[in-house]
Amino acid sequence: MMRISEIKKTFYSALGEEKPIFRGLNLDIKEGEFISIIGSNGAGKSTLLDTITGNVILDQGMIEVDGQNINSLAKHKRGEFISKVYQNPSMGTAPSMTIFENLSMADNKGKTFGFGFGLNYSRKEYYKTLLKELDLGLEDLMDTEVQYLSGGQRQCLALIMATLNQPKVLLLDEHTAALDPKTSKIIMDKTEEIVLKAKIPTLMITHNLQDAIRYGNRLIMLHNGEIILDIKGEEKKNLTPDILMGIFQEKATYSDVF
Repeated sequence: MMRISEIKKTFYSALGEEKPIFRGLNLDIKEGEFISIIGSNGAGKSTLLDTITGNVILDQGMIEVDGQNINSLAKHKRGEFISKVYQNPSMGTAPSMTIFENLSMADNKGKTFGFGFGLNYSRKEYYKTLLKELDLGLEDLMDTEVQYLSGGQRQCLALIMATLNQPKVLLLDEHTAALDPKTSKIIMDKTEEIVLKAKIPTLMITHNLQDAIRYGNRLIMLHNGEIILDIKGEEKKNLTPDILMGIFQEKATYSDVF
């Protein structure tokens, strides 16, 4: 479904110092794979997602989605079939618009309109049904501006918006990191339900090792722009945070030396 082939990216400091991030990274993602991405700061996790959305331009290599080379596609064109949920609940929604307007905007992504904005009144009850499943009372706030929602409510809305039209790829950049444990679990459970039901290829960055193990069907660990662990199935289910930390210390040390 998505293939990342031999990608290379180097950043430069203000003094011209090189900081290589990827030196030829390869990653194949199949339909329905829900991949947790873990790794230390600077490992390349967010940069990987940014290369997929087009926020970072590759020095070399290729990214394919559903057989299409997307390297030359502009960010807004990629946005028609790639959705992203950010760590900051303020991103991914329009704060001065109502919940209903935000959902209509997400539902109409990629469609062309005249001078007016398309509000999907025929879909309003469907939107309410989706929101009711979250059990946060959002279905009763359809005409409330998003800026008046709590961070958790806004992040739940952002997730629904990102998956409303079943994108080809879903990117989650620590999308529960700023939330309390209860709301975080609601969003993680809903994320898993949506992703597995619709079989959306998903990449989720997280620093929560327990979530990385509990959710998704595949886990990769990045270090210095390289994949040092790629695990799935029963082997993934048998992991613990302590085992992951041990693997990181062993493989990261080996990678640094060799």
